[in-house]
Amino acid sequence: MKNTRQRLIREDREHLNRQVNALYNILTELYGADKLVLRAGKLNALKLMRSRTIEERILALQRLIFEDPTFDLVPSLQEVPQVLKQLKEEIAEMLARRSIEDELEQKINEKLQQRYEEYIREIKMQVLKENGNGENAQTLKKLALLEKLEQKKLAHSTLDILRPANLNEIVGQKQAIKSLLAKLASPFPQHILLYGPPGVGKTTAARLVLEETKKIKGSAFSNDAPFIEVNGTTLRWDPREATNPLLGSVHDPIYQGARRELAEQGIPEPKLGLVTEAHGGVLFIDEIGEMDPLLQNKLLKVLEDKRVYFESAYYDAQDTHIPQYIKKIFEEGVPANFILIGATTREPEQINPSIRSRCTEVFFDPLTPSEIQRIICQAAEKLNVSLEPQIPDLISRYTIDGRKAVGILADAYSLHYYNQEENKALQTGRMPALLRITLPVVYEIIQNSRLTPYVTRKASSKGEVGKIYGLGVMGFVGSVVEIEAVVFPARQKEKGTIRFNETAGSMAKDAVFNATSVIRKSTNEDLANYDVHINVLGGGQIDGPSAGVAIFLAILSALQERAIPQDIAVTGELSIQGQIRAVGGVVEKIYGARQAGIKRVIIPAENATDISSDLTGIHVIPVSSVEEILPYIFTQSKLLVS
Repeated sequence: MKNTRQRLIREDREHLNRQVNALYNILTELYGADKLVLRAGKLNALKLMRSRTIEERILALQRLIFEDPTFDLVPSLQEVPQVLKQLKEEIAEMLARRSIEDELEQKINEKLQQRYEEYIREIKMQVLKENGNGENAQTLKKLALLEKLEQKKLAHSTLDILRPANLNEIVGQKQAIKSLLAKLASPFPQHILLYGPPGVGKTTAARLVLEETKKIKGSAFSNDAPFIEVNGTTLRWDPREATNPLLGSVHDPIYQGARRELAEQGIPEPKLGLVTEAHGGVLFIDEIGEMDPLLQNKLLKVLEDKRVYFESAYYDAQDTHIPQYIKKIFEEGVPANFILIGATTREPEQINPSIRSRCTEVFFDPLTPSEIQRIICQAAEKLNVSLEPQIPDLISRYTIDGRKAVGILADAYSLHYYNQEENKALQTGRMPALLRITLPVVYEIIQNSRLTPYVTRKASSKGEVGKIYGLGVMGFVGSVVEIEAVVFPARQKEKGTIRFNETAGSMAKDAVFNATSVIRKSTNEDLANYDVHINVLGGGQIDGPSAGVAIFLAILSALQERAIPQDIAVTGELSIQGQIRAVGGVVEKIYGARQAGIKRVIIPAENATDISSDLTGIHVIPVSSVEEILPYIFTQSKLLVS
């Protein structure tokens, strides 16, 4: 019995010893043998680990597993199973925690490896961008297509060949060019507005005058001064400043899209405008009168400041990533010190007064028939063609636009070249030595273009009763206005009527009443005893009082049956006192009279200073009252009073 009991005790101890050894093996695998020894040394468990008694070894396990060196009580043999159970549970929890930690560490390592690979790829891409040129097969293919397109070129257009190459080739604008040169060649050049009809050389003159100014010693313009040209009708902009090709704009990093390296940092990118490109030179705006009024006001601010300033909600002055040039643009602006030259076909009154007050004005004259003829002959020399003698005169009858006249000649050249039967250039590719353009070819061009003679009314030396030429102006071009009148005795005394064009303006109708009052005052004739009909041929609307004198003379001629020479024209406002007042557009009106072949023009004496002293081809007569006019109008001497 005793032996059996001892055997059981021995077996229990061996079983417990195996469990303790298993726990030590687990700890060794968990921490490693060396670290486990170090851990035991720190917890004063090293001696207990090496003990021969199982109870002390279990105490060492308690200190190691719970990491508490205060475990001093050695468990009894009866307590050992319970202690081992606690130790097993704690080790199981440690192993579970270690398993989770290992799993997390594995995932972390995987993420780190992935991030590392991405980081390496980004560095490689950055290096490729810095050292490479961004080309690939597709971009190289498109580049080849562009280069192939560059090799295909048409010959120069005739308008390129015929465009004036120097100031001497600009016809009919001697005074305007002289004035333009004087204003730009000064050490203190001025902003300029150019007025004139289309096709008289405003744009070409501005470009050539700048080139001529660069050659003058002391000029404000350097040899590389730019000439930036833009058309006011095509200047489109966004009031929110999203785009503004004239003044410049700011591309934000979100909606408009700045460059990638700026957008990634949230940095706005300024885009400089034409005013900065023109810095130190000339900004030429054609049709400046067609620009948006608000944009004109913004341009005025630039003219005052000589700089352009930019703003953006995305700009942060404290951001250290902003490049210095962008910071300088936002904080100091960019220079825009240039001379503005604006060209327009509008009248001065239609231009923004603020712009007019900052600019000096130069007026380009309409081209006369003789000047159109000079342009045609000059263009024929450049095209190396000969003309029949009547061709320049023929073309000058159909246009006063120099560009249009040259276009008619170019069309005639092309048509004649195509129609020339003996010319073999179509097969051989050789141009003929000299072409001769004939009248039938020019007539064919005129018919195909549906052109009509510019001047349909021609003056004559014969006299007509009740008919006279007045003068009108539209834009910068004057024209003659035929005014006629007839007078009949009224069917009933003092019940006469006065009829006038319904389409005429209200001021012209007032001029009729003024004329009837002056006639009654001057002749003692009461027009209430007559039926008077005044007609403006063509039915056009007359805007202004300048037809007053012409209406008066037409009625007087019809009333007294006195003929008026048809080579004389008149203009002027008539007061009810018989005085002749000044009117506008006298220079343009005289031009229109010359176009119609008028020999004499009567103008108000107050407008005499408007006429150039070197005017030729027409006799200008200034008068101040109706009494002064009559000797020039009526051939036979007769007092006004009947």
